[in-house]
Amino acid sequence: MKHFQILFALTCFSFLMAFAQESKAQQSEYISHNRTVEQVKEKEKSIVRLSEGTGAGVAWAKDLFFSEGTIEFEAKGRDVMQKSFIGVAFHGIDNDTYESVYFRPFNFQSTDSVRRIHAVQYSFEPKFGFQQLRNTHKDKYESGINSPIVKATDWFHVKIEVKGNSIKVFLNGSEVPCLEVTTLNPNPAGKKIGFWVGNNSNGDFANLRISK
Repeated sequence: MKHFQILFALTCFSFLMAFAQESKAQQSEYISHNRTVEQVKEKEKSIVRLSEGTGAGVAWAKDLFFSEGTIEFEAKGRDVMQKSFIGVAFHGIDNDTYESVYFRPFNFQSTDSVRRIHAVQYSFEPKFGFQQLRNTHKDKYESGINSPIVKATDWFHVKIEVKGNSIKVFLNGSEVPCLEVTTLNPNPAGKKIGFWVGNNSNGDFANLRISK
């Protein structure tokens, strides 16, 4: 009986620690680079809003760090050609060195077959940006989306599994990854994580969570 009580207590403690980490993530403060960050609440959703600007911008979570496991968040962009690049930066060392997975919502419903397969992108800045990867590894580090049709201005849910050298990206609860790549950063030293927007882009984000 005593053994069972100890086991039960340890289980409860583990659950509470996991819950605390998720709650902490939702309530995290953000340190911005090259953007203005506003935290607002709309229809019961706590939103982290990054302003539009030139070059890439990141809102690093002040008290949240990530090495390996699962990243989840929600995001919303806009239907403006070449002005909606939104996602997450992780394994960040500083404002210039990090991996990222991001989306181009303006391509989600494109009738152009080439644009349509450029909906989700992996990069490792600054050495392996999207243009370098597109030039040297065409269509290997970007893909289309495989979930039911998502409008450019819809909220969408992202889950990213980072385990060993593998990165898998899932959209809107799909069990099939829309992008699966081998990391270009096999020995990540950075642990910073935050919301990311690209050149001339703004974005809304919510519910950032990480788990093992």
